[in-house]
Amino acid sequence: MDTPLDTPPSPPGADQADGPSVRIGVLVPLTRPGWAAAGRHLLAGFELAVRDVNDLGGITGRPLELVVRDTAADPRRAAEAMDELARLGVAAVAGEYHSVVARAAATRADALGLPFLCSSAVLDALTEQPTEWVARLAPAQSHSWRIYADFLLGAGHSRIAVAADPSVYWAAGTRILRDCLAPRGGTVIELDMRALSPTAVCDELVGDGATALLLLAGHPEPAVSIVKSVRRDERLAEIMIGAPAGQPEFAEWATLLGDDGAAIPFLRYLPERLSPLGARVETALRERLGEAPSFVAFEGYDTVTVLADVLRSHGTDRARTAGSWSRVAVEGTRGRIRFSRRPGISVWQWAWTPVHVADRDPAEPGRFRVLHADEENADG
Repeated sequence: MDTPLDTPPSPPGADQADGPSVRIGVLVPLTRPGWAAAGRHLLAGFELAVRDVNDLGGITGRPLELVVRDTAADPRRAAEAMDELARLGVAAVAGEYHSVVARAAATRADALGLPFLCSSAVLDALTEQPTEWVARLAPAQSHSWRIYADFLLGAGHSRIAVAADPSVYWAAGTRILRDCLAPRGGTVIELDMRALSPTAVCDELVGDGATALLLLAGHPEPAVSIVKSVRRDERLAEIMIGAPAGQPEFAEWATLLGDDGAAIPFLRYLPERLSPLGARVETALRERLGEAPSFVAFEGYDTVTVLADVLRSHGTDRARTAGSWSRVAVEGTRGRIRFSRRPGISVWQWAWTPVHVADRDPAEPGRFRVLHADEENADG
């Protein structure tokens, strides 16, 4: 088993609560090949929420504490971390960004009888069979990627190329796009990134006649190199590049690509306007991160907010926690959070997180523009 990260000290504010701590396990990708920037934002949201919970007295007088484990985007490592966290006696586990890793964690949580609140991963089938032990804050991929498909058609794009890495997640995204576009006359052309270089992708695009190219590929590579190649190819001056998985959300994207990283629409799980709570948390997250917080940081904050409410109301017994998902009604940074059962989704689901399609403004790449919104948030 990989050597786990040391458990960090209790966050500031823990001295406001007395007694033995209530521990929550946390899974985040903090090292390569995991998307470390996403992991850092997710963890910042967790830590800020723990500070706020403890400043208000913790869990009925006991401080809340995080037990952090780095998954490094490795499903095996995540499953082993779940085993370790169960032995350590955590009340619940939260987190993970990568869908395939979250699926391994959710499957293990179900087997162990360990409550798991998935923060950020969107793959519909987090477990093979319906489970009471797992709930999720992020929207299911089938929901959010349908919104992206609507955006594409509304923008006049019906012939879509996808530059795809081999992955259950990317394959699911391609299937969702095809299922949404085909009945309305759209076409999805798959470009296998195992066989094509970024330059070869450009040649394929010229021959296929696609008007949009979607990056269903890893960050930073090959996604960054594909963008650079397409932007520099005069034959493709009119093609739209899109990134439904959200790569342009992070400051690293703008650093690596500069102006080339603008005008690339992606899915963003935020309302168009934050509530007073969301605005306060945004300011605190910005101070903690030293940069604008991504929607992933808000997902981390909301995860701890939900778990703290459940633990205050129902205690730290794992079975009682898992049995309480249907009774959650918590004000989060992005709306009121409730969980329900949704067709085709095996876990308790917040239906739905606010979703919009955004991009970085070409005139000011540090600013985001909302291009398309679907903020229906049916409580299920």
